Amino acid sequence: MVTRRIPILLKHSATPRIEGFAVLSALDASIRGVLISIMPLVVYEALGDAALESRLYFLVGICSLCTGLMVPWATRHIPRRWMFSLGSLSYMIGMSLAIYGTTVSIGFALLFNTLGTVTVFVCLNAYVLDYVARADLGRCNTKQMLFSALPWSVGPVAGVWLYNWWHPAPFVVGALFAVLQVSVFWVLRLGNGKAISRAKAPTPNPLAYLVPFFAQPRLVVGWAFAVIRSCGWWVYIVYLPIFCVQQRLGDDVAGFALSVSNAMLFTTPFMLRFVQRASVRVAVRTAFVCAGGLFTLASLASPVPWATFGFMMAGAVFLVLLDVSAGLPFLMAVKPSQRTEMAAVYSSFRDVSGILTPGVAWLVLLVAPVGAIFAASGAALMGASVLAGRLHPRLGAARPSHGGAHMRAEH
Repeated sequence: MVTRRIPILLKHSATPRIEGFAVLSALDASIRGVLISIMPLVVYEALGDAALESRLYFLVGICSLCTGLMVPWATRHIPRRWMFSLGSLSYMIGMSLAIYGTTVSIGFALLFNTLGTVTVFVCLNAYVLDYVARADLGRCNTKQMLFSALPWSVGPVAGVWLYNWWHPAPFVVGALFAVLQVSVFWVLRLGNGKAISRAKAPTPNPLAYLVPFFAQPRLVVGWAFAVIRSCGWWVYIVYLPIFCVQQRLGDDVAGFALSVSNAMLFTTPFMLRFVQRASVRVAVRTAFVCAGGLFTLASLASPVPWATFGFMMAGAVFLVLLDVSAGLPFLMAVKPSQRTEMAAVYSSFRDVSGILTPGVAWLVLLVAPVGAIFAASGAALMGASVLAGRLHPRLGAARPSHGGAHMRAEH
């Protein structure tokens, strides 16, 4: 009898390393980092109005939310490795449309890039929840951000420089990173993940997993933190550049702000130590209060543009602290049997914030200038600090018996 063996290159690694997930996160950051300071300005140039841009982001956010929630259902029919690859392909399509350069193609470029982001994010988080122990989630999250620090720091400035040198350049670079991302993904051989490979039950209603999500208050609260934190970044990334252009500070100033703020990702190991020593609740509340206060001051200082610029940059430091700590309450509460579904629910924070932020900004801009959006964001961040009071005081604290080596969740 002839025994057929599976070629080793087609097998997936039995024990994926945290560094592999960090590399994939870094490549995704390279794609998004080079576009993050350019897309808001390109869309603004194409539409010529901040309110119209808010409407476009609002509609794209709805499409992205629906896509993210449907990914777990889609992975019942399409292997997760192919879904991840489709996310990278969506990036490539978006870059091609952006190079084309018409008003319509720019709108669709924004859509495809956003769909690529949410698809890759859902799949990558599902892989992390499959292969990384809960006690190591904090370390994995920090390493992902540390590996992404350089792309996020260099990308915004490089994107503006490339765009001014040759308009299609940042989109060509982004497409090349998308090709590299999917290539590295296949080299890592992550397969389809544990949850997908074991699933033999009939395909459920695509939205059925929302019921167990809303039945678990800890998940809802953790998801709300992610939404509000993301809203803060939306305001910083989209509306600070518009403010700088309107106040004639220059588009390169906004790119510089993003690069400097993202360079704070290099400090995430130190921030994680603070979270471990002070507990997740203290870290989250501190970050929300400080970020909210600084965003509010930025709005009040809007008659002095450079003061607004400074307050917003200072507020971004605490948004980075939220990047380190605010996702842990959700990730630590996920049940192993709900990894893929809850990864999709968690990833929806990007899309919900992508709907809420331009939606609220659209209404604010009907009666006030762009600077007022900073105040609205500050109020939301301050409100989240009150919500953080519901966290267990020992959440994320180190076990004394284990020498403080791991993060834990209290039940």
